[in-house]
Amino acid sequence: MNPMHVIDYQIHGDDMQFVEITLDPNEAVVAEAGAMMFMDDGIEMETIFGDGSQQNRGLLGSLLGAGTRILTGESLFMTVYGNRTMQRRRLAFGAPYPGKILPMHLGEMGGELIAQKDSFLCAAKGVNVGIAFQKRLGAGLFGGEGFIMQRLRGDGLAFVHAGGTLYERTLAPGETLRVDTGCLVALQPGVDYDIEFVGGIKTALFGGEGLFFARLRGPGKVWLQSLPFSRLAQRIVAAAPQTGRGGREEGSLLGGLGRVLDGDNR
Repeated sequence: MNPMHVIDYQIHGDDMQFVEITLDPNEAVVAEAGAMMFMDDGIEMETIFGDGSQQNRGLLGSLLGAGTRILTGESLFMTVYGNRTMQRRRLAFGAPYPGKILPMHLGEMGGELIAQKDSFLCAAKGVNVGIAFQKRLGAGLFGGEGFIMQRLRGDGLAFVHAGGTLYERTLAPGETLRVDTGCLVALQPGVDYDIEFVGGIKTALFGGEGLFFARLRGPGKVWLQSLPFSRLAQRIVAAAPQTGRGGREEGSLLGGLGRVLDGDNR
């Protein structure tokens, strides 16, 4: 296992946060493409296959690391930001939409964390960003995230993003919590994750909460988000004015009536 880089950080902002990371000489972080906000002179960027933990394992290790990212729906490549000077240098990564950035000390969590594939932001060089197959067929088919979630391994720092307001809860052994599948951000490996049918056919079809819940059973910690990006995107699309055939004009009588029926009286 590659040694973890120990990094210093500070999280700025409230609703639209960014994390500022200070790198000592020869320290580095690995991040998703497009997450960087700014960086000091002397920090070099390097695009690699997979995650940074696979870089020194030869061509086969790099291909395996890249292959796991294909399965999670991510790009083949990640970016390593390294401080190549003899002085401390700073860089920052911004949240993709309103919410909170969570610093996860993997060494204090048993060295492993399971996260939604879209929640990972960046991590200290040496953290392994892999895949976690769901244990049950039901969870894979109906969980909203396929069979795959991301598995973060190591003893360094990793940063994940939660949309809206963050809710952290520690489940006792055997304690069960049902959540909307999109609201799940991360969980410790000891938490059992499965899918549960909502209930009767009327509730499933007209209840507005979808057909399935995620059922989490302790022991362990879980992190939830109040605003999944998919929910935000659906509201934006629904609120956008529709024109053309079968749509509504913003200033038309039909459009105004439609807004009243939809509960939008603005």
